[in-house]
Amino acid sequence: MRVGIHYVRFDGPGGETIGPTLLATAEAAEAGGLSAFTLMDHYFQMDWMTSASDPMLEGYTALGFLAGRTETLTLGLLVTGVMYRHPGLLAKIVTTLDVLSGGRAQLGIGAAWYQREHAALGVPFPPLAERFERLEETLQICVQMWSDDDGPYEGRHYQLAETLCSPRPIRQPHPPILIGGGGERKTLALVARYADKSNLFGESVGQVGDKLEALRRHCETEHRGYESIEKTILATGSNPFTDTKAWLDEMADYGRLGVSMVELMPRGDPVAYTERVGAELVPRLAEL
Repeated sequence: MRVGIHYVRFDGPGGETIGPTLLATAEAAEAGGLSAFTLMDHYFQMDWMTSASDPMLEGYTALGFLAGRTETLTLGLLVTGVMYRHPGLLAKIVTTLDVLSGGRAQLGIGAAWYQREHAALGVPFPPLAERFERLEETLQICVQMWSDDDGPYEGRHYQLAETLCSPRPIRQPHPPILIGGGGERKTLALVARYADKSNLFGESVGQVGDKLEALRRHCETEHRGYESIEKTILATGSNPFTDTKAWLDEMADYGRLGVSMVELMPRGDPVAYTERVGAELVPRLAEL
């Protein structure tokens, strides 16, 4: 099982430390043998976590900064909110990240949820059913832009006269597509139809097992090989350093379900936390 860092807080002692701390955490992840480094796609901090006015950086700009200072980490957002960027521009943004990182970009995407920041910044926030329609069209547009088809795209919500994307991504056939969320009726159906990876909240082994069974059923409907989709989780439960043995046992249970990547959110000092993950958890998880 591989490990990634999901970096969610920028509330250091001052604005001048945000960039150096972010970079030092990514460098610690790379030095510690972690596989991925992801950020949130928000413009306000999540108000259930702390104050919405706490610092928050725009995700793809921050990933571009990290692309120039790292060499091995997969870089992406967990996950891009579908309403924040026009699909054609999103494909170009992820392509740019892929080219400048040497083929390390990942498109993580979901239906978006944080209505407060949409309303505050004037971003449309249609009902959930429409956001899912737009999500599917966005996936279709990105796949088309990363193919040899430079022609038009005609959808219900988006119309593109050309889907030209030059340069092409380094990663072929395209940067991996990860869809975040565990909605069994719509989200996991889109995973089966379009994604290379799925990301689920790792709240319990039983819950993730149920979600993966739903994904398996959608794969059968889509005539898609279930094993071709990488299963990943965002660990949202216990602190791995409170009872490391119990936590590793839980990760082994996830591994038996087919989960091959766990993303951890730093607690406290993100650099020290990430260094500890590299030293204490990465070698143990690699054995699973």
